[in-house]
Amino acid sequence: MPIIHHHAPLRALVAVRGHPFDRTAFDAMFQAMPGVSATMVDQPAAALLMNPQGMGDFDVLVLYDMPGLDFEAEAPLAFIDPSPALRAGFRALLEQGKGVLALHHALAGWPTWGEYHEWLGGQFLYRPAHVRGIARPDSGYRHDVAYTASITPHPITAGLPVHFAMQDELYLAEVFTDMVEPLMTCDAAFTRDHFWSAQRAVEGQMFCREGWDHPPGSSLIGWTKMAINSRLAYLQPGDGPAAYDNPHYRRLVENALRWVAGAPTPA
Repeated sequence: MPIIHHHAPLRALVAVRGHPFDRTAFDAMFQAMPGVSATMVDQPAAALLMNPQGMGDFDVLVLYDMPGLDFEAEAPLAFIDPSPALRAGFRALLEQGKGVLALHHALAGWPTWGEYHEWLGGQFLYRPAHVRGIARPDSGYRHDVAYTASITPHPITAGLPVHFAMQDELYLAEVFTDMVEPLMTCDAAFTRDHFWSAQRAVEGQMFCREGWDHPPGSSLIGWTKMAINSRLAYLQPGDGPAAYDNPHYRRLVENALRWVAGAPTPA
């Protein structure tokens, strides 16, 4: 009788909520990945699992959430601090070496938690703030941009063409280029005239840049880094079905899941 080896699936906890998204299309992307078992948990419940005990049955944490912002509050937009339990639990996860994959709007989560953004390697700002001790303007966004992504050789980009087309939302945000390893760049212009102000959007003026000034930003839309003892990858693409259904994006996400978890990338 032949011996059949059953490889255990890669188990991902996927934290969601805080930003609208097409849940069915997003979930379908993970369901299509062979050998990956993804469990979606909405915030704020997901935060209760972001510690070594809560993540005990999972190999990797995926952040597709945007906690710490209360859009229902009276103006101005209210920020919520992470609980002491979450701060301690998340740090303990990283000390343990649990892999983290952060996607798209996760860069805007927990605006008051500076250490979190040092771990992520950047920050999207909904209003002007001091970032790493320097006053910075609110970030920019632009939906449905058609662009060409270019990759750097890495296990996460294995099997991808060097250049490929994407259509997705882009950010003009804070990227800590001094502390990240580049994975992917984009040929769009990361300048003020190509983006809309996030603060104006919060104030009810979508697609507005009047009175907003922002210096040119980094063209990096994907990177890796170490967060304490954990492998962390951030992929800026991932706004909606145009990205989720793109086979190159799916490959990126699947490879990234495996890399942060320390699992081999399939041939």
